[in-house]
Amino acid sequence: MSNKPNLKWNWFTFNQLSNQQLEQMFALRQQIFIVEQDCPYPDIDGKDSKAQHLLVWEGDVLIATLRVFESYKEYDNKASIGRICVAESARKYGIGKELVQRAIDYVENEFDSKDIQIGAQFYLKKFYQGIGFRQISEIYDEDGIDHIHMLLQF
Repeated sequence: MSNKPNLKWNWFTFNQLSNQQLEQMFALRQQIFIVEQDCPYPDIDGKDSKAQHLLVWEGDVLIATLRVFESYKEYDNKASIGRICVAESARKYGIGKELVQRAIDYVENEFDSKDIQIGAQFYLKKFYQGIGFRQISEIYDEDGIDHIHMLLQF
């Protein structure tokens, strides 16, 4: 890829995802969260069935995904965005920022909850601050990786 690729962006409920799409989504998350980040903790947490999923393809290859919750119990029932990942080969095109912005727009347009809280990896703090999130917690360890809670208020 030398230029920003031509991408397909699609929202799904869990039940709308085909078996092939689920396999691609879990494979991409596994590659990033378990293999690449050397974090041997389960990614499949039983919460995907309650989320909206944004999947991004270049051709028939899934290159990015995230999930969105309208009300996330662990975050005082605020909306939440999580499992944000972009394939290594696609990271230089600003897809991560567009991915998160599309999730923010989705929350703003589809949900009653307008605040979004996330558990962000600490090294990505500046990335999320650039989108409008602010840190609201101290650093904490999650699966061996430093995280912080961040909040975006509309």
